[in-house]
Amino acid sequence: MDNCVFCKIIDGSIPSNKVYEDDKMLAFHDIAPEAPVHVVMIPKAHITSVDALNAENIDYIAHIFSKAGEIAKSVGLENGYRIVTNCGADGGQTVFHIHFHLMGGKKLGKMV
Repeated sequence: MDNCVFCKIIDGSIPSNKVYEDDKMLAFHDIAPEAPVHVVMIPKAHITSVDALNAENIDYIAHIFSKAGEIAKSVGLENGYRIVTNCGADGGQTVFHIHFHLMGGKKLGKMV
């Protein structure tokens, strides 16, 4: 995926402020945070969106969610957090590489 900004972050051609990395995922601070703490969690496999999940790639997403609590603690989120993903243009997705926003650091209001 030559034009994917998240693939470029994964391969290191675009720098990021990493929070966590292993062989299946990368988590980094969002460059335009919408909460005091805003981390983006992405799989290292290029999966375009929730609509593209299948038996071959679902393990990447399960792994991200298995690490989310650890990542939240590592950035000081002790009293809760929110995880958000967008799917498709009408759902607000702007980067077509599935990703999850982990946000917190204050009491978050209702969604939508």
